Amino acid sequence: MWNQQLIHTNRGTFELFTKGQGDPLCITHLYSQFNETGDYFADSFTSLHKVILINLKDAGNSVTAFQEDELSMKETIQDLEAIREALHISSWHFAGHSTGGMLGLLYAINYPQSLQSLVVVGAAASDYTKTKDCIYHPEHPQFSYMQQLIEDLKLPHLTKEERTTLSTERTKLSLYRPDQYETYFSKPIYKTMAASRMNYFSKEFRSFDLREQLASVTTKTLIICGNHDVQCPVAYSLQIQESIKNSSFIPFDHSNHYPFLEEEEKFSSVITTFYHSLKEGSEYL
Repeated sequence: MWNQQLIHTNRGTFELFTKGQGDPLCITHLYSQFNETGDYFADSFTSLHKVILINLKDAGNSVTAFQEDELSMKETIQDLEAIREALHISSWHFAGHSTGGMLGLLYAINYPQSLQSLVVVGAAASDYTKTKDCIYHPEHPQFSYMQQLIEDLKLPHLTKEERTTLSTERTKLSLYRPDQYETYFSKPIYKTMAASRMNYFSKEFRSFDLREQLASVTTKTLIICGNHDVQCPVAYSLQIQESIKNSSFIPFDHSNHYPFLEEEEKFSSVITTFYHSLKEGSEYL
């Protein structure tokens, strides 16, 4: 189990969960609600770092947003800065999967002095739905089914069993081998979706575009993506790598959107090598 904390900042009180030992590493996601059971992605880093898993505004027991724009990415990275300062951390590492990775890119652009490193997994620097191999593109064959599952997951009175069934079906759409779902997701980890945050993101990402700003990123960055990613197709990761001078890209040939589970051993090896290179001051690749 993860240790829960409520941190008071000048931007409100935030709920966070910690696990592991070592240098502090921040992990969050734009619309996930975490709890003491943790998170699969965050678990991948606990053997290397003290991981700080954060519930953003309107998620879990964190402060409620008074205005809708408080849920924006721009406001969110200011919240992360307030949390870092309240924890008396001079700088920390950041790792983000999917929308967490998108947020990490914006964080590195705006607060480079706060980040020791950045790991971006299955993410994008612009609207990733504009290509037909993305499951969120209307011409993708599974577009309608994915949209229906997302809307159903927003329903407020779902039983735990109903929510689990819907979530399972949604996740299987983003696995290279959906038949292995039970193997990948075998831990007692349960998280939910913050509907208000999801709704805001569904509007905000249409204008999300960091491509011209990526060249300013100085934080040492590791980019990972499954070659079969249907959510944020691999071309978007390559675009990030081409724009950030101090970055490396590692593709995962047998993964879709969850390389940290689909190729768990390789993922662990890759990030371990990356963090060791930081400590040694050596080149990663």
